Amino acid sequence: MMSPEEFFELLVKELEVHTEMQPYYKFLGKQSSWHFRRNYFLQRLRYIKDHLVDAKSPSKAIWDCGCGYGTTCLFLAMNGIKTYGTTLEFYYDTVQKRMEYWSKYGDTSLFTCTYENLFDNRPAPASYDWIIVQDTLHHLEPIDDALQIFNASLKKNGKILSIEENGNNLIQRLKLYKYRGNKRIITMWDEKLKKEILIGNENIRSLASWRHLLEKNGFHVEDGSVQYIRYFLPLNYRFSDPEKLLRKEQNIQAGKGLRREYFFFGLNFIAEKKTPNPSR
Repeated sequence: MMSPEEFFELLVKELEVHTEMQPYYKFLGKQSSWHFRRNYFLQRLRYIKDHLVDAKSPSKAIWDCGCGYGTTCLFLAMNGIKTYGTTLEFYYDTVQKRMEYWSKYGDTSLFTCTYENLFDNRPAPASYDWIIVQDTLHHLEPIDDALQIFNASLKKNGKILSIEENGNNLIQRLKLYKYRGNKRIITMWDEKLKKEILIGNENIRSLASWRHLLEKNGFHVEDGSVQYIRYFLPLNYRFSDPEKLLRKEQNIQAGKGLRREYFFFGLNFIAEKKTPNPSR
């Protein structure tokens, strides 16, 4: 088994090999933001570990929709868990290159990845136990159609594991408004697919908004799964111990107050497929 901390150390070393990933994973950038970025990355990966690695359950069929560079899938592969990833990212070829590096530490054959649009290539009904959507859910449009595809693709009591930005975060809302205004949905040309696709333009939402959309499309958000992460700014890390800051963040998010709702950057949650009520 490989811990999130061990995986992170190997990822940082990999960035020296696959330099094209450095602008995305900015761990080799400013030293002053090292602990800030490391804490955030590890909190997300620990969430994956808690629900997909440590959870006592039979073998899982997992689809990572929007797997990006495949980092989450590679972490799961290092822990003996098979995952299928799909992506529409321009750096898809880099995903294939990463296999050689990670094959020294685990079975990379457990991770397969294809370049495809979920609206064009819908999985067979009841194919998966879990669907991971990490930094992806806010890009899927039309969102109701995407959630219906997820619902059909999951087995009975199947689950979505979502790792998102908190749409209520006041700082991020201001930044995104300056970046895109209210243009939350755009059309883009996909060079590989040779067609235009609809995409959410950093269309992040609050937990309440996600609950509404998911309930409408046959899911229920598990209250005990909700986790808010990254409260403190990089400046705070210059003067404080990173582990103490992390513990403070966890205490604040446990309080469920205004600070949790409007000042945490990250939002993690699990949504379970509802079991249809038997006809009477």
